[in-house]
This record gives sequence, C-alpha cells and structure tokens, in this order.
Amino acid sequence: MKSVMRAALLALVVVCGLVVPRPSPAMVEGFYDASPAELAGPPGSIIRIEPWPVQGIYRAKVLRILYRSLDPGGRMIAVSGSVIIPDFAIPPGGRRIVAWAHPTTGVARHCAPTLTQTPFDSIAGLTDLVAAGFVVVATDYPGLGTAGVHPYLVGVSEGRAVLDSIRAVKAIPEASASDQAALWGHSQGGHAALWAGQLAHSYAPEIQLRGVAVAAPATALAELLDDDEDTSGGKVLLALALHSWSQLFGYSPANVVRAEDVPIITKAGSDCIDITASALNALQTVGELGNAYLIGDPAKVEPWSSTMARNSPGSSRIGAPIFIAQGSSDNVVDPPVTKAYARHLCGNGETVDYHELEGIDHGLAARKSSSRAVGWMIERFEGRAVSGCQFR
Repeated sequence: MKSVMRAALLALVVVCGLVVPRPSPAMVEGFYDASPAELAGPPGSIIRIEPWPVQGIYRAKVLRILYRSLDPGGRMIAVSGSVIIPDFAIPPGGRRIVAWAHPTTGVARHCAPTLTQTPFDSIAGLTDLVAAGFVVVATDYPGLGTAGVHPYLVGVSEGRAVLDSIRAVKAIPEASASDQAALWGHSQGGHAALWAGQLAHSYAPEIQLRGVAVAAPATALAELLDDDEDTSGGKVLLALALHSWSQLFGYSPANVVRAEDVPIITKAGSDCIDITASALNALQTVGELGNAYLIGDPAKVEPWSSTMARNSPGSSRIGAPIFIAQGSSDNVVDPPVTKAYARHLCGNGETVDYHELEGIDHGLAARKSSSRAVGWMIERFEGRAVSGCQFR
C-alpha cells in the first residue's frame, strides 16, 4: 500500500513540478489585497511594488508586484507576481522582457508561487535568462495570492494576466525594459503563454512580441482531460477544472459527478498540489473519488464541453514564431495531442519549431528544454530569420 501511495504521490508531484512549503490561507499577506479605489487604473498599471529580499538569484534584483488586469468578464482585478532584474549594464534600447507562466499549483488563493519560500524554483532556465540580460516577470495568475476565483485554464484570463505583467514591468523605471518581449510557459503556463500570444495583437498591441516558447502545453482541453481522467494526476486536474469553473461560471457539477462526490471536488479545490503535505491531502481526496466518480463525460456534456472548446488555444493566429517542447514519456499532456496542435498551427501559417524530448516526463519538460528555449528566444530577440515548421 505504501508503494502504491508513493507512486501516486510521485505522479501528482510530476503534474506540478514543484515541492515547496506554503502558508495556510490565513497567512495571505495584506500586500495582495486591493481596495476598489486601488483598482482604478488601466490594465497593466502597478498598484504596489516592494523589494523582495529572497536569496539564490545571482546578480539580480527581485521585486514583488501587484498590478491591474481584467477578469473574464472584463472587470478590473488585482494580480500579483514577481520581477527579476539583472544586475548588468542596460543594453541599447532597454532590457528585453521574458514573461514566465507557471504550471499548475492549485486553484486556492494560498497556492500562488509568490507565497512559497522558494518562489522561483519553477521558472525553468531562470539563471540563463538573467545571464542573457533579460528582465523576467512571473505572474501568479488571478485568484492565486489575490482575492477571487482562480480561472483555471480559462484562456482569456490567463492571457491577459501574462500580457499585463509585461505592461507592469515596462512601468518600473529601474527595469529599463524595452517594448520587446517573449513568452515562456510550462503545462498550464504553456496554455497561458499560447493564449497571451493569440491576444497580444488586439489586447496589447504596443508589445513587440518576438516569440512564444512552451513546454508540454495544455492545448486541446477536452482530449487532454478525457485522456487523463483515470490517472491520479488527471483526476486532480479535472477536479480543479470542475471546481474552478463551477465557482467562476455558476455551473453545477451534478450532471457529470456523482452527488456524493461533489463535496470531494470542492475539497480538492482547497489543496495546493506542489507541496508534500498538500499533495498528500489532494491525493487522499482523489483516492476518495474512486474510479467511478463521473456519471457523465465533461468533454461531451454541456456546459463543460463548450467551455473546454472555448478555452483551447488555436482558434486565432499568434503571428510570432513558436517553440514547442514535448516529452515523449508525458502521461499528463498526451504527446500526440501536442504534436497535432503543432501541425494545426503549421496549417494556419504559423512558424513552429517542435522538439520531442525522448524519455522525458511532464514534470521535467520545461527544465530539460530550457537551454534550447532560452537560446531560441535569444535568436528571436536578435532578429534572426525563421520561417516554416520544423519537427525534431
């Protein structure tokens, strides 16, 4: 039994890629709260900012920020995040920006990366990004750290939060940031980066988007959640989506989940899944669900199916080069789904550089591809020409 629990816990940790301590919900600091008066201002403007004396980032200054963005309904909200500014000479034209989008951590307010004791461990390639002179901004996403429901895998919300984090960096004088930016995300963060790429031209046209890099991105949500529903990690992700969407959109899970299991879905929504203790709690919650907790297929039953379709990236062009890394041993994001998405992009005239990572699982996809991704971003910022599609 212990070996089974250990294996299931490992699968759960692989979903998120982090194992770090978190505070309780009661420990969320006042930094993350914004009054109605403080919300007045344009998207991407800063509400508050403070130096952050965290250790472990060589030759960089770290700031914690609270900035304005829009929720799925277009209402102004506060979003938290972090900014890492290299301690090197400012290049002509200013520092290029890389916006990092993090993988799944949970949907509860206290699951924000900036509330961990090691908030930058999930930023794949951070050392290389700082050494290259890029200013890095990492959003927490709405509802993580700040008040409100976290719109889990809701593309418009995630994409706006990423783009508004870039606007926030440009508003920080000491960042000396240029208008040029690249996006870099893993798993849920890959989903967020792709959506930000789709929205950039219409939502933030002042940003000069040079490229979008993603590792093991969530793309065709119906296929991914359907494929994973019988795995421990998949049950967690589906439970998080059901919980978030029921809270955000007012959906009742009663048409897809057994009545006696609805409270368990709610309980799963209170756990962070990137720490040992909370991962165990989430795992125990999933164990209570068993194999027959679904009475309907969310990928085929409304309103869940249309929500999945509406929030899957690929409905509009990005128009900037795209780097995709996908592990061949990923049992959370199905490799054929990612490759099919890449081929869909190519069919729409996008420029795609696709890398298959032999033997790499979901949790390691970003770390194992980060050197390639950072090198690729450097080339995009240098203006090196790239066209067509490559599958490697």
